[in-house]
Amino acid sequence: MRELATIQVGGFANFIGSHFWNFQDELLGLAGDPDGDPIFKNQHLDMDVLYRTGETQQAYAGHCHIYPSLGFSEFSSRSLGSMSSHGTLYGHNLPAPSHVVTWPGSMSTHLSEPHKKNLFLQSLYEEEQENLAPMDGIDSGKNDKSEIQDKDIVESLESGVQFWTDFSKVHYHPQSLYELNGLWMDAQDFDNYGSGVDVFSEGLQGEEMNERLRFFVEECDHIQAFEHTSPEITKGEKIDGLAGWSACNKNGIQFIVDDSGGFSCVAADFLENIADEYTNTPILLYSVQGPESYINHKSRRQTMACDLHDAVSFSRLSSLCKLFVPIGLPSLGRSKASSYLCLKDEKPYHCSAVYASALHSISLPFRMVRHGPATDSCYVSGAVDVYGLIQMLTGQARQNIVATLDAAMPAPSLTGKRVAQSWLGSLHPFTPEIAEDVEDLQEVESVTIHGAFGSGGDRALISEVEDTVHAAYASAMTKPLFSHLSVAQCPLPIPLPFPSVFSNLVGQHGELLGSPEMGEHMPRGPLDVHSIPMAARLRSTSAIMPFLENRLGNLRRFGIARGASGIELLRSWGFAKDELEDTAERLSKMIMTLDPHSLSSSDSD
Repeated sequence: MRELATIQVGGFANFIGSHFWNFQDELLGLAGDPDGDPIFKNQHLDMDVLYRTGETQQAYAGHCHIYPSLGFSEFSSRSLGSMSSHGTLYGHNLPAPSHVVTWPGSMSTHLSEPHKKNLFLQSLYEEEQENLAPMDGIDSGKNDKSEIQDKDIVESLESGVQFWTDFSKVHYHPQSLYELNGLWMDAQDFDNYGSGVDVFSEGLQGEEMNERLRFFVEECDHIQAFEHTSPEITKGEKIDGLAGWSACNKNGIQFIVDDSGGFSCVAADFLENIADEYTNTPILLYSVQGPESYINHKSRRQTMACDLHDAVSFSRLSSLCKLFVPIGLPSLGRSKASSYLCLKDEKPYHCSAVYASALHSISLPFRMVRHGPATDSCYVSGAVDVYGLIQMLTGQARQNIVATLDAAMPAPSLTGKRVAQSWLGSLHPFTPEIAEDVEDLQEVESVTIHGAFGSGGDRALISEVEDTVHAAYASAMTKPLFSHLSVAQCPLPIPLPFPSVFSNLVGQHGELLGSPEMGEHMPRGPLDVHSIPMAARLRSTSAIMPFLENRLGNLRRFGIARGASGIELLRSWGFAKDELEDTAERLSKMIMTLDPHSLSSSDSD
């Protein structure tokens, strides 16, 4: 087994993570449902890659539960809503008050009112009590209470989500959560790289965060990666799984960081420690930003600070991982990616659900049950681990470590006229500041398709998906140098705590309708749409050039040029002039990797 540890750092990262783990919990539940859809019973996904097993104590003593192999960091307990930072199953005894007098003066205690559980969390608690009662021989007394209706839960979540814990249906281990301590500021002031400087090294915070990760990593027999020779890729090679990459029996770490504020600096310091302690562990880093981070700033100084933040944060984070994937559009709701969605950008609950759907799809190959090289599966194909994916996208002659993320939500059917063109055209970027319609002869990509519909409205066979994708590229005007394809029959399940973001052209199982059904309301949510087919793609492509050039240009303009207006700000963040020049040189090399002629023409201009 190739265990995968997950780390989430910062508010929007935890919003995405909450949806991600809800998907996994839903898959586990559907797989064990005796009356459930057979498509979920034959997932052929090894969920132990993401989870650990533990036995609870105290109120739930003797009951075994599985928990995500997850560590996440938040600003403070105020960001957790009604959830305890010590989890829900292990119990936590508050320390007894000390009777030692250390302050002779008067004292007053100020306690904030605890956040009340919303309807969803109330219903979750009642359901757990009912499930535990038969085990303990206790009458749950359900008949004495009126049940909470699913419709009311959906409406409550649509209007009332404040925290990512408001819609989390997963039990987390007490070791998972780490709250930042000693920050004498509000969360809204923790909004730039400088606000996170020295937070990791303050007191014992860095060591405590390392201990939390060590707790999960030590249970992973195969978390460490090893040297592995990847096969050569040649132009026009058939799109297929590679035995060389798939044979690698180690996995790694997927790291999700909210890159819009001080957490980017905290994450960078954390990654430095991980690199020291787990030297060869491959790290796949998703740098995420919500739409609120793209607000128009009131002053030029605020705009400059934001641009410098993006430049130094990207440079440092990308130097501490093997593959860097920027995620977060200025307006997801108005983008091409939302053709069949009805999003409200001002709601993190909405946007994070869509991004989490794509991350779920990208991670499917990491836990596909592997079959022998001569054995074909009718459920999954193209299994690859994190190390193999990273080598595939970065280990070629160009060695570009910044990838773009594209997705189709829902993915179109594999039938009809011009299916090849419609399938390729359905993938739209979730990565900001990229060029469109770029012809890149050295482009390398990894594509995951799952739950796709084929002929007759049934789930497409693995071979049918593979044939369609091969035909699409065969007839395309431009094609990548190489494309790895992973396919699964299991669609994305839509759990109850999922926002109502689907248009009325999306059917119950994610099929795209020619016209909305009579009387259908808009938008549609988890009570209307139970699952959807998905397609997601990671690309190593020169389309990322504007993203890189903007960060290099802003760093030179505001931080390095003579008399630059941001020199003092960067100095207060801990950056000396020679360090900034080294950063600019590194960004220049990343651009030249993609286009050796770009910087020479830019410098002459």
